[in-house]
This record gives sequence, C-alpha cells and structure tokens, in this order.
Amino acid sequence: MTVPAAVGPIAVVGASLAGLTAVQTLVESDAVTHVTVFGSEPHLPYDRPPLSKEVLKGAWPAERCALELVDDDRVIWRVGTEAAGLDTTDPSVPRIRLRDGAVHDVPGGVVIATGASPRTLAGAELAGVHVLRSLDDAVGLRADLDRRPSHVVIVGGGFIGAEVAAACVQRDLRVTLLEIQDAPFERVLGAEVGEAVIAEHRRRGVDVRTRTAVAALCGTDRVERVELADGTSLPADVVVLGLGVTPNVAWLEDSGITVGDGVECDATLLAAPRVVAAGDVARWPNPRFGEFRRIEHWDNAIRQGRHAALRLLAEHGHGTAEPYATVPWVWSDQYENKLQVVGSTLGFEEAVIAHGSADEQRFVALYRRGRHLVAAAGFNRAKLVTRYRRMLVEPVLWTDALAEAQRAAARTAV
Repeated sequence: MTVPAAVGPIAVVGASLAGLTAVQTLVESDAVTHVTVFGSEPHLPYDRPPLSKEVLKGAWPAERCALELVDDDRVIWRVGTEAAGLDTTDPSVPRIRLRDGAVHDVPGGVVIATGASPRTLAGAELAGVHVLRSLDDAVGLRADLDRRPSHVVIVGGGFIGAEVAAACVQRDLRVTLLEIQDAPFERVLGAEVGEAVIAEHRRRGVDVRTRTAVAALCGTDRVERVELADGTSLPADVVVLGLGVTPNVAWLEDSGITVGDGVECDATLLAAPRVVAAGDVARWPNPRFGEFRRIEHWDNAIRQGRHAALRLLAEHGHGTAEPYATVPWVWSDQYENKLQVVGSTLGFEEAVIAHGSADEQRFVALYRRGRHLVAAAGFNRAKLVTRYRRMLVEPVLWTDALAEAQRAAARTAV
C-alpha cells in the first residue's frame, strides 16, 4: 500500500476568513509540513460583519473583531506582505512572486483567498469619502462620524448602505441614502421586499431617494457635495460608497489561471493543478443551483475555505476531489430587525410574500426560477428561514413550496 507523500510548503494568499479557515483545515492533516499565509493588510485575520454594525456604532473596539489564530508551529503569518504574481508554468511547483520581488516555490500548492475591493466614484480620493470593507476603513469612518458631521450621504442601498445608515441614525446623524434602482435591494430581493426592508429607515428619518444616480463627488480638499446625474447636488461632509465590490485578481495576470469576475474554478474549486480558490474571489459552478458565480457571504467563506483546503490535499492523494455545492445564506442586522436570505435570488422570475406581511415587518418571501423554489428571504422570521434553508438543500417544486406555506399558515390560524 502506497502512503501519500508529505505536502508542503503551501501558500495561502489572503489573510481573510476564507484563508484562515483553509489554514485551520490544512493543519488537521499530519501530512502538511509547512503553511505560509501572505496577507496584504497589516492585520491578522478579523471578522468583517461587525465592521458596519458594532464597530461603526462605537459599541466594540476594533480589536474585538480579531479571529482566533491557528496555534501550530507549521504556520507562519506574513501580514503586510502583498503577492504580485503567480506562475503555474510547472504544474507540480506553483511559484508565488511578492511585491518586494521575492519568489517562493510552493510545491504543496496555493490557496487563493484574496477577496475583493470596493468600487468607487470620481472624487473618492477626497477626505470624508469612505468605503467600508476593511478594518482600517471602519476605523476611519468611525472617526469621521465621531466629529458629528452635519450630513452623511450614502451611495448605494444594498446591505452595506443600509447597515451604515442604521449605524448613523443610531448616532443621531442626518442621513440621505441614494439608490439608482426603483427600490433598495430590488435587484436581489424584488421591489416589494426591498421597500419593506427599507421602511424602518424611512420611519426613522433617513431620506431615501430611489432612481437617483450620482455623477461625481465634489470638494476642494474635503468632500462638500454630491453631484447627481440630474444636475442637482446634495451637501455632504461625509460620503459612504456602498457600490459593491470587484474581486482581487489583478495580481494573477499572466498566471495561466483564467480570471474575469473572479478566479474561475471547476466544481471542486480547483483553478489549476495544485491551485484552489475560496471566498469572495472564487467563481465556480454551484451544482445545486446551476450557476457559475461568486458568493460574497461570511458563511460561504468558511465553508468554501474548508472545501478548498481539502481539495488541495486531494491533489496529493489525501482524500478525494468532491464538488462544492452550497445553499447560500446571508444576514443583515438593521436597528432591531434581522434580514436573512437563503438560496439564490439570481435571475428570479417571481417573488411572493408567503408568510406574514410587509406591513407587519415580519414576513418570509419565496422566490421562483423556472418550476422551482430557489430562495427565501425572511424579515424577523429566523426560525422559518432556517426551515427553508434545510428544505433548499434539495430541489423543491414551486407548487410544493406554496402548498407547504399555505398549510403552515392554516396551522398558525388554528
């Protein structure tokens, strides 16, 4: 019987949640000899969800976001060290090139977990203009909010925009939220659900403006106003951009790996021989929903980081290569409300509030694509969302989902 050889050195590029989970998984194997983590930020891994909530509100110090590291002598953390290139010419020995010119051969393989970066607008270099992606972003924005700005303008009505708006309101700041769509969250949740989610913001005084595009951010040294596409402008001394992200793949140019909207992987998360990807940067075919896409969620970063590490070990004969299939799950806390979405709303064709009502701010909406239920969005209905999350592990006919919802409503009415 042949015993698989030792595995190492391995490089994990990205000191992210996905990267940390990959490291935790790799060192579970006695075959792994050495793992080096290269992180472009100066910080060891930290949790991102609290950045737009507890940290921004001032309830948590930034240090509380730190994640527990792997206590293993085989792991070296090199934060503040940026990867500049990857060479896969020799499939048995990938080669990492760092920004300082150093080159590292990593025959054990590479885990790409470089995440994504926020999109910006013209004028984003002005003082007072912020994005919210990193720990430093959150600390910088919090410091600006501590100055009690007279008018905060948030561009983008998605998860980050809504959470930042809630944090600002709870600081008793004047807030305007600008959204280019007909309703916040419309693209991912539909107009009816989007309006229901944003209703509490309006009630608390947020000036929510839909169908509103931004042309530029203007000021001398510091932002002073937001120029809108219709020729009007808004005064602003703090602006927060919540315009989504783009995957960090520029460093992979000429690597031999296919990149576009992320690192393109096969169904097992393999991007090239001995190279895997995980987290916000990974684009792969999810067999559960028949989609080739990235998922930018906390839960996926953990699950995918583990799966990618196991896939890399399978390259060396330790374990087998399995497809990565998942039911996406994301949540957002805004004021006392909790929004949760399970499944995939990508390209949904119909949305129905099947439990509760939008007016009551306590409901679950179901989403159809083709003949199947593909997602559920719950607002203050955590237990029911969990039930749909379990249900969506397997394909569910839309008619069956609606019938089950009707039965549940009947049981509640009795």
